[in-house]
Amino acid sequence: MDSAAAGDAAPVNDDDSATDDANANDNDGTNTNANASEPAGNPDDFEPLTDSYERLRHSHDSAELSEFARRPLPDKANQAAFSRATALLEAVAGNPSTPVEDRVYLAQTMPFPNVLVKLSVDPAPEVRRAVAGNADDKNWLVGRLTKDEDIEVRDIALRNGRTSWKMRLEGAQNPQTGAETLDFLAQLGVELEPDASDVLASMVRRAVALNPQCAQPTLERLAADSSPQVAKAARSRLQER
Repeated sequence: MDSAAAGDAAPVNDDDSATDDANANDNDGTNTNANASEPAGNPDDFEPLTDSYERLRHSHDSAELSEFARRPLPDKANQAAFSRATALLEAVAGNPSTPVEDRVYLAQTMPFPNVLVKLSVDPAPEVRRAVAGNADDKNWLVGRLTKDEDIEVRDIALRNGRTSWKMRLEGAQNPQTGAETLDFLAQLGVELEPDASDVLASMVRRAVALNPQCAQPTLERLAADSSPQVAKAARSRLQER
């Protein structure tokens, strides 16, 4: 997003699929993109939100951007100040002049969809990797990262507990998925997430067994799988080797 919304409304996301989530209240009742005015005593008292957003979005002052990225958020009880701060973090997250280590920090720690969406398209793969591993990701966002051009981003996203079963199955079928991630997926419904749907988990494990990148130890374990379909697929692959 290159410009903020009209008036003092907090900016919204570029991604249409993210708009509803970014504008909706989080589980704790906080609206990260709510209209907000600066509380008395803040250095930005007389700067409208849209002006602050644009200033931070286009700033080349890495020290200022770093300080803002690391600044503790206001207490949630002060709704106006909290909403303003989270909206402005979107500008900081989307500014390439913000130091990479600070963008990684935001990607690892922020639960806010509007901030994470910005960071999910960051040019630095280490930032996208941090987003992919964030347990507060929305499932559509982590699902999008399972398609990232960087294999590590994809693998980390597939190991994120917020990833949908559809994305897990596609990852298990993808011959570019790494052996370690395939081994992780092969444990779903067994060692990992034992209460998961038997049907969905066994579909993923069977896809792992059929994946040419599946490592020998993983195949050997799957050959003894409790699901006959998974065990059959694994034994068939072992015989081919």
